Amino acid sequence: MSKLILSLEDGTRKEYLLDRERIRIGRKSGNDIQLTDAAVSGEHALIITILNDSFLEDLASTNGTKVNGKPVKKCFLQQEDIIEIGKFKLAYVRGDAPVRDFEKTVMLRPKAPPAMLPAAVATPNDTPLPRSAQAGRAMAAMRLLTGPGTGRELDLVKNLTTLGKPGVQVAMITRKPQGFFVAHVDGDRSPLLNGQAIGFQSHPLQNHDILELAGIRMEFFLR
Repeated sequence: MSKLILSLEDGTRKEYLLDRERIRIGRKSGNDIQLTDAAVSGEHALIITILNDSFLEDLASTNGTKVNGKPVKKCFLQQEDIIEIGKFKLAYVRGDAPVRDFEKTVMLRPKAPPAMLPAAVATPNDTPLPRSAQAGRAMAAMRLLTGPGTGRELDLVKNLTTLGKPGVQVAMITRKPQGFFVAHVDGDRSPLLNGQAIGFQSHPLQNHDILELAGIRMEFFLR
């Protein structure tokens, strides 16, 4: 199970399991991870975890959120990324992979920042899977049914694909050995799957499911 590791100034460490789909971080006591510092907003950031993948979103905080020293609004977390919130630094550990030495990790030169959410509908995100990982796995795509791109098909060949318009409505599709899953990650209104709001849970996608997102209807299908 993925987790965050917080190293405190007195040398102690705290570990927070990402054992729920949504983990909120902030100064207020109602957060799943409470960080008591004036530089931390009441509700500062959100981590969405689907299976072994985690996605970080800054909740319009006053002082912002950084990953590996770079300001981010939304990003896909990678092994040993360092999340900076106020004076706190949290190391992201994917699954059961160990962090070799957290104190050394936070001093390393920052890695390249993870990809940000796209600005338009049906634009993929993240790094393509290696060809060896793609071999033998079911291929799938989204076909736009309405809007100016009607008829366009987007192959879902990546670990993570984000669809929608940031600030309006964004969904995330993750590709796993078990299949494809969709989750709502941005916007006040939940996307519709076959006419039903998907809410705050991830949902497996079935052949010919209809997703309505940011005013666009699209069909999920297996090739």
